[in-house]
Amino acid sequence: MATTPVHVLITVAFPEPLVSLLREISPRLRLTVHPARRPEEVPPDLWAQAEVLYTDSVLPTPERAPNLRWVQVHYAGMDHLLNAPLLQKPEVQFTTLSGAAASQVAEHAVMMMLALGHHLPEVFALQRRAEWPGDRWERLAPLELRESTVGIVGYGSVGREIARLLHPFGVTVLATKRDVMHPEDEGYTRPGLGDPSGDLFTRLYPIQALTSMLRGCDFVVICLPLTPATRGIINAEALAAMKRTAYLVDVSRGGVVDSSALLQALQERRIAGAALDVFPEEPLPADSPFWKLPNVIITPHIAGISRYYLQRAVELFAENLRRYLAGGVLLNRYQGQWGY
Repeated sequence: MATTPVHVLITVAFPEPLVSLLREISPRLRLTVHPARRPEEVPPDLWAQAEVLYTDSVLPTPERAPNLRWVQVHYAGMDHLLNAPLLQKPEVQFTTLSGAAASQVAEHAVMMMLALGHHLPEVFALQRRAEWPGDRWERLAPLELRESTVGIVGYGSVGREIARLLHPFGVTVLATKRDVMHPEDEGYTRPGLGDPSGDLFTRLYPIQALTSMLRGCDFVVICLPLTPATRGIINAEALAAMKRTAYLVDVSRGGVVDSSALLQALQERRIAGAALDVFPEEPLPADSPFWKLPNVIITPHIAGISRYYLQRAVELFAENLRRYLAGGVLLNRYQGQWGY
């Protein structure tokens, strides 16, 4: 039985009760919490001894951390770290927080579908004008979730939780996945959430058939990671495939959707509207024309925010720590050939 100490460096400000939960996993763990925003803020001796690193974006150069073997990232995405030299070291594993924040992002997406389908942007505009329209039966007739078709672009942890939440509505769920031959989820799933076995969609499409899927959708939810392969994948051609009555919800990463193409589609009413939580440039500039579109809901990249974020992050990290100590396979391993 291994008894060698494992030095764990955490650069995120975890509260002590959560750190205590991690310490209880094994007497082998030597945990150091040293909040930092830049690598230079971490003392050289901490980098030198660290075998495991939990961080949001603070990465050392490879020579500063010769003993590092695993980096657990504080977010579901890795796009902000793709140029890090440490990522090129084959002996260092990277894992993401995918799945830990899926529930709040999925709730946000469903909320946006309901808000768009029930014309809430227009309803709020009427409220500000103290207007009670006489043609409200025709003008504000909703596109209900029930009996609608929702296309989920990216059937990962967030997409699967969206499918679970939509299931009681009687929605037809279409989805895209990189590997359609393996519909099951191999990443982290919190108990009782998601679609671990891949049972909740009506049809699963390869990403190459994206436009075919989009043609039949009343709502389209973008849940893809940002990679070289997905950048701009929701382009003019994809948007042209959507129904004029369809709505787009983007909870992915800024850059997955071609903003120029989307802006034109919205301005010309070639799709009914959109709910956008992410943009290529954040904060969204005050002079962006997106702000003034009447058929758009803008949120400031908040879909993943939760008062339980740190707690859920520690739950995933704890599971991976147990696997690491046992020599097992870590959850949510970054795969360089896929970019996530």
